[in-house]
Amino acid sequence: MEALSYTHWTILCLGSLIMGMSKGGLPGAGNLTVAMYALVLEDAIGLAGVPLSVGLLLPVLIAADLTATLVYRKHTEWKFIFRLLPCFIVGTVFGWWIFDYFQEGDGRVRQLKYVIGSILLSMTVLHFLVKIRKHDKAQDSRVENNRQGSIILGLFFGLLGGVATMLANAAGPIAQLYLLAMALPKYAFIGTSAWLFLIVNVIKVPFMVDLGIITIDSMSVSCWMFIPAVIGACVAPFIVKHINQLLFEKLVWFFIVLAGLRMIL
Repeated sequence: MEALSYTHWTILCLGSLIMGMSKGGLPGAGNLTVAMYALVLEDAIGLAGVPLSVGLLLPVLIAADLTATLVYRKHTEWKFIFRLLPCFIVGTVFGWWIFDYFQEGDGRVRQLKYVIGSILLSMTVLHFLVKIRKHDKAQDSRVENNRQGSIILGLFFGLLGGVATMLANAAGPIAQLYLLAMALPKYAFIGTSAWLFLIVNVIKVPFMVDLGIITIDSMSVSCWMFIPAVIGACVAPFIVKHINQLLFEKLVWFFIVLAGLRMIL
């Protein structure tokens, strides 16, 4: 990764910090990191950097997930993880097969760039659907949470999330929408999400090694990104208390939309 300049390193560190903050209490912010990594690697080494950015980010995600699971270890609803995880794994395998297609030539890599941009924009829409549903549940205390319905939803969201997380590390809003539909309390919501993605992201490692997007060279960069990711996950709860979170979230999603458009236009 000799092609990375000081500016590139600075942006990658900032992205890792934002990812950590996303895991520590600012859901959705991590999608901005996905775009930052893809655009930085593309600027540094060309179109080949777009798929490499996905592998570069994965170890950073694992570090942030691990920190979040330690913080929220007492607030996990394992039955929902068991419902989502099998389909997430199937979706991950399917995403691995699709990803291999996108690495064959600059034309297909460019297509992957469009796919990642489209996923980011779709996750933005999904994020606000989550917010709308959360508001609706605040207005209506009746919760329909039958076992059959939750399993069917788990199948759908698990498969979709597995593909999205393999192609772009951007499945957070998908899992969050499912867990929200299951009416989990706030801390159980965060703790369950953290454990789910820690397990899924660890499972993804051998697939990304097979694809050649996690290498010794990429790990030489990723390992330095652990530090800001862990810091972000630890300080997020305190930062939220001292900033205008609504303004912060609006700015984050504004830049996600800009980055997503930048990748597809």
